[in-house]
Order: sequence, then structure tokens, then C-alpha cells
Amino acid sequence: MTTIKTASKASGVGSLLSEIQIIDRIFNHVDQGTTDLGDTVWREPVDNYFAKDRFNAELSLLRHHPIPYCPSAALTKIGSYQARKAAGTPLLVARGRDGKVRAFINACRHRGMQVASGNGCSKAFICPYHAWTYSLEGELRAIRGKEAFPDMDPSRNGLVEVSALEYGGIIYVQQEGKINPTALEGNLEYFSPEQQLFDQSETSNNANWKLITETLLEGYHIKSLHKDTFYPYGLDNVNLVEIYGANSRITFPFRRIEKLREVPSEQRKIDGMATTVNHIFPNASVSSLSKHASLTIMEPLTPSSTQMITFLMTSKHADESNISIEAAKKDAKFVSQSGQDEDIAAACSIQETVTAKANSHLTFGYFEKAIVNFHKHLTKNL
Repeated sequence: MTTIKTASKASGVGSLLSEIQIIDRIFNHVDQGTTDLGDTVWREPVDNYFAKDRFNAELSLLRHHPIPYCPSAALTKIGSYQARKAAGTPLLVARGRDGKVRAFINACRHRGMQVASGNGCSKAFICPYHAWTYSLEGELRAIRGKEAFPDMDPSRNGLVEVSALEYGGIIYVQQEGKINPTALEGNLEYFSPEQQLFDQSETSNNANWKLITETLLEGYHIKSLHKDTFYPYGLDNVNLVEIYGANSRITFPFRRIEKLREVPSEQRKIDGMATTVNHIFPNASVSSLSKHASLTIMEPLTPSSTQMITFLMTSKHADESNISIEAAKKDAKFVSQSGQDEDIAAACSIQETVTAKANSHLTFGYFEKAIVNFHKHLTKNL
């Protein structure tokens, strides 16, 4: 395959291609035997995939940066909540009686017991250790045997709140400092209110979080790694890569996009003809597929292990396309049990070699433009 370089995009969301432009550019690549290219080769030291000091610096970044925690679709009702660790800290995120989403450190102010686990819907949070009770807004409402704590001021001992902001269908959390809303203006409205959450899961894998993130951000490997899963439906290394600030959008066209050749340009729709993956810096991705969409957070556990938190939702145009929940689930199952498993296996395999002294660094070339952008911004922010 010959290749051509594409002009560098501006950093703003407004620079992203329209639906018609995306389709036209895909057809141009197919006809010319080309693909989008970057202009930089990046060499990432292998130490950065296992060194404890580097890992601690990355955790610090995750605590000081607005990070996707869950989709809004996971907290649709008053009292709905999600509790899990983020950047090593147990957090509790809940929708209050006023409809606002708040985030707290998930620790009772008595002895530090976590007051909630998993996800659900509740009228209050009751510590399972000694039954201290907190409101949905984090206020300490009841102390069992309060006579034993004469100096305890409930108004000063609610759950410790951290910054949370709902934007574009995603709930972002920042553990240190307050989220600056302008910091999210470069992000897209990734999900719409009509999209329904139909599943969520957590899986742990023996690979650094960056290795797993990297598998999502290029199509150079599709023919070789996914030859019996994704490749029969997709094209060989024909991708669009758009950069908007620290984030990126990669479009992976399906072979069936050729059906649009006979459709007038102004009537063409990309929906169902490609997969798009948006990387939300630093550790999350939003994928829009044929019949479903997903939000995945790569949560670092140790330098060599990652917890993937995945939320599965109906697609934006499910109602218009008459796509059932059953069809969305089937689509998601194919992705998770075929190509996604192959990606994770590849990341785990690489993790075993980064300490083997075979390479001093991992090399990312022009086909891996979005990964280069990821590492540039990660290095800049550490």
C-alpha cells in the first residue's frame, strides 16, 4: 500500500470532519490505496511500562485531571450510584435529590469503611460497619449511639466531596482541585439522552494501562491480528485519524461502505458503515459501532495490571434504525469475545517483553498518529 500524508488538523473540535467529508475521504483513500498518516515517529522507553516512579506520576496526573468516571446513562434516577476505585482511590458518585451528580471519597468519617459498593439505587448510604448514615448529597444524617461522640459535628463530617461535572453524556471526576469547565470544551458530546445502558463490566488484565490504550488507536494491526474476526468486515489499514487537542478520533470503515457509492453525497450516512473510536485523554475511549456504543476506562492497578471498566449502550440512532436491545447485545458480544480479546492478549504479551531487554523503547510510526499524540500529551503533562 502506498500512503499519503494528511494536513495537520487544528486542535479544536470544530476542525473535525463532517459526516460527508469522512465518507468522501474514505473513498479517496480506497481509490488511491492510501491512509491517513502522521508526521512523527515516537520512541517510548520501555521503562515507562513498568517503572514504579513513572506509574506513581501517572496516577498523580489522573487525580489532577478531569477523567470520565461513567456515562450519564448509568445514573439516570435520583439515588442511582456507582462506587469503584479511580486512580487508586475508592470513589462514590451519586445523583442527588436535586438531580445533580456529586462525587465523594468512599470512606465513612468514623473509621473509614466504604459506605457503598458496586452500583444501584438508594435513598441514603449506610456504613455497614457501625451504621452511620449519609444522604445522597453526602451529609452525615445519623450517628448510631451519638452519645459516645459528644464532640462530633455532623455538619463538618459529611463524606469528603471531590469535583464532578456532567458534560456531553459523561460524568467526569477530578480528585485534586476543581474541574475547570473550559477544560472540557475540547471534548465532544459523546452520548445523547436517548441512549440506554444495557450492561457494564469490570475485567482485570496483566498489562500496563497504556499498552491496552494503544491497541485501540490504530488500524495497522487489523489484518494481521484480527484476520478471522474484524478483518473480514473491515479494510486493511484504511483509517481516518483526527486530532483535537489531547484527544483523537479514529474512523475504521467497514467493507460495506462501498454501498454508499451509489448514494448522492448529501444523502450519505456513516452510521453502520464504520466504527469510530474517540480517545479521551488520558485513559478513556468512546466507541461507536454498528448497533451499540461503549465507554471504556483503562484504570491502572499496578505498573503491570489494568482494570477495564466498560459501559455498553444502545447506539445514537437505535430508534431510527429499529435496532433492538437484543441486537445491540449481540453486536457487543461479538466485539468483546473476538477482536477485543485479541487486543488484550497482544497487550499482555507485550507486557511480558518490556522487561526482557530486547528493546530499549517501543516505536510508533506514521500509521500510529493517534498513539503519538497520546504519548506527546502524556509526557507534556507529567
